[in-house]
Amino acid sequence: QLQLQESGPGLVKPSQTLSLTCTVSGGSITTNTYWSWNWIRQPPGRGLEWMGAITYSGTTYYSPSLRSRSSISRDTSKNQFTLQLTSVTPEDTAVYYCTRGLGHWGQGAQVTVSS
Repeated sequence: QLQLQESGPGLVKPSQTLSLTCTVSGGSITTNTYWSWNWIRQPPGRGLEWMGAITYSGTTYYSPSLRSRSSISRDTSKNQFTLQLTSVTPEDTAVYYCTRGLGHWGQGAQVTVSS
């Protein structure tokens, strides 16, 4: 059974870089599949926002609104993929989810940006 688990600091100071890791078990992130590995977030009181994705071959895609601050990478030896978001502000406070497509989700990681 495919499982995803987000990890990272729960509190980040403004202007710093947010870094989150998604550890995948029960399946390989390099398996040729239609579904990409995504980062999605939900700010408090707002809807879901797709941030970006990495495919099984390592190709990355980003939301245009976050492209300049986002980077998604992977460590195939650990079966993990990582999100980095630079120059964070309090508006980046959200629950961050890693997913495979829309069918498999991690439990979510609360990240608060505050000094």
